[in-house]
Amino acid sequence: MLKSGNEHLESLRDGRVVYIGSERVDDVTTHPAFRNAARSMAAIYDLKRADPAFSFSEDGERYSAYFLRARTREDLQQRTNLHRAIAALSHGLLGRSPDHVSSFVTGMAMNPSVFGLYAENLVRYYQHMRKHDLYGVYAVIPPQAARNPDFYVKQNIPIPTLRVVREDDDGVVISGMKMLATGAVFADEIWIGNLIPLAPNQLPESITCAVPVNAPGVTLWSRKPFERHAASEFDNPLTWRFDETDSMVMCEEVKVPWERVFVHMDAILAREIYIKTPGHCYGNHQSNVRFHEKLKLIVGLASKIAHASGANEVPAVREVLGRFSALEAALGGMIAGQIQDAEDWPAGWKTFNRRYMYAALNWCTESHSSIVDALRELVGGGVFQMPADVTVMHDGHLRALFEKYWQTPQLGALERMKLYKLVWDLIGSEFAGRHLQYEKFYAGASFIVRNHSFREAPWSDFHRLVDDLMASYDIPPMPAQTSLAASAALAK
Repeated sequence: MLKSGNEHLESLRDGRVVYIGSERVDDVTTHPAFRNAARSMAAIYDLKRADPAFSFSEDGERYSAYFLRARTREDLQQRTNLHRAIAALSHGLLGRSPDHVSSFVTGMAMNPSVFGLYAENLVRYYQHMRKHDLYGVYAVIPPQAARNPDFYVKQNIPIPTLRVVREDDDGVVISGMKMLATGAVFADEIWIGNLIPLAPNQLPESITCAVPVNAPGVTLWSRKPFERHAASEFDNPLTWRFDETDSMVMCEEVKVPWERVFVHMDAILAREIYIKTPGHCYGNHQSNVRFHEKLKLIVGLASKIAHASGANEVPAVREVLGRFSALEAALGGMIAGQIQDAEDWPAGWKTFNRRYMYAALNWCTESHSSIVDALRELVGGGVFQMPADVTVMHDGHLRALFEKYWQTPQLGALERMKLYKLVWDLIGSEFAGRHLQYEKFYAGASFIVRNHSFREAPWSDFHRLVDDLMASYDIPPMPAQTSLAASAALAK
């Protein structure tokens, strides 16, 4: 089934419990902190429903293409095309759109044997997600203060990280917190798991399961929403529509049926399910594509800002714009290569090239801050010359002055203000600050991101190159005259 946008909005009115501080939000589709972003998510459903190229047929039904388990490069390309179309809707600003976690689950379903006793649970859950076109998000990191549970035991205080507190005949009961469920207020399901390795004795914490967002005992504690503080779409065009929000997931005695359990009492497997299946690769290929669309917006803004003041004619500025263009093309090449050099893994399936994907993921994590800073330098102080907001246009006298003195030979005053408001929402607003932090830790701390590349590198091949080169030469023979001189010295 391919849901429509209206059907998705209706599914959000399901009794989920969301808090902004102490304020309980009863309907995220109408609340001023969430309503516009909710419609941005709904637009994704309308997009993929309208174009047959964004879905595939299996067993007589049509499903969203991000549930497609690829067997060919063409299948991978179809997945990428949908990821790109979805990312383009928000210019890459919705990081956990419906195609992200769905891709994780799809990749896992390509090698379900990794899940052992719970393999069938995983396959059935994948089939359930694609049949009902569900939007899943995940909470797969423990709270920062809870990463050493021994400390809590020694201090005799409750362990905050989510864990199994009881087993019953019909399932497990979980309590505690997980972070950081980006997009959860707009989702149908929360995948709870562990992307950070656990200690071998952290068995209760190893639970991996899925719960509906409106499950009894589940509450979402939202960070400060930026959308409701956006004065207008003109003044905050990105914040207005694309604040997907981040939430801590709080579980208080939440019952999880056994059929929704995928890992239990196995601290090692809790993380291995991501890397011993294509799950992590499928999910983060989407991340690469999403960042690429965001980078296109940054490059476009950099050029428009330069043209707005005529600075594009300055050789030094052209050099900066050329660098922006090269960076965008480099990331595009890394993404295309993931399909071109796709892997036949696991047997019978196609997976995006993992090394290229992790290289791109590391590139995005390392590069975003410097790219935004370069855009900030191009903007200069121009953003602070603009009136506080667009209401200046509502007063005839002020409007006349504004249009007369704020225009440039390249751009009228209103269009110039519109451009600078847009760029400020990307580099300087609270929304922009969140994205700066978000991209830096999008896939975890930098050492976690680089560890993926370390794990996937063909070190034996690299070592063989060195060994073969060293084996191709040896100690040179002693020159003849040196040998005679040495013999004479010995004779004395």
